[in-house]
Amino acid sequence: MKRFLFLAAAAMLIGCGAETADKNPVVVIETSKGPIKIELFADKAPITVKNFLSYVDDKFYDGTIFHRVMSDFMVQGGGFEPGLKEKGKTKPPIKNESKNGVSNERGTIAMARLGDPDSATAQFYINVEDNNGTRRNGPNLDGKRGIAGYAVFGKVIEGMDVVDKIKEVDVATKVGTTADGKKTPMEKVPVEDVVIKSVRRAEK
Repeated sequence: MKRFLFLAAAAMLIGCGAETADKNPVVVIETSKGPIKIELFADKAPITVKNFLSYVDDKFYDGTIFHRVMSDFMVQGGGFEPGLKEKGKTKPPIKNESKNGVSNERGTIAMARLGDPDSATAQFYINVEDNNGTRRNGPNLDGKRGIAGYAVFGKVIEGMDVVDKIKEVDVATKVGTTADGKKTPMEKVPVEDVVIKSVRRAEK
């Protein structure tokens, strides 16, 4: 009888986990290279997902570009407009959720940030390789003992072929303009803009 009760309880827990995952929101990033559909892990990174969706709902990402593209690493966007002008008026930085048990594997989306672990605002990146320390000579964006990682908050569920198209574009060093008007050199910038036309919530 005890064994039956244990199994029943385990089944309930598994069912609850599946239900939570089913409720995770999904967004579609419409790019000039095609659509990318992403499941957001609200069950694993609630602060990060709430923050990201607030930018989505404000249409903040519409018309921005992927401004940093590294074919063996990641593609980064969400902070600059065509002409490499930084898009200002971001929301306050959020708490780093890199210790949520979700790894920087190929196809996952995570928050870009500065040196301060709690400095992420709007910019994000999509991993095009496993960047969790398992790849030979590859980076470990999950962090190490005493070093904070980068918070993964979702995964591409459709359109990884589009991400792969983006990672293969020609890149160069260009001069960008920060939100406060300063000119700064930027590396690995697509020669031709890869535009994020829109980011919208979608039915899963």
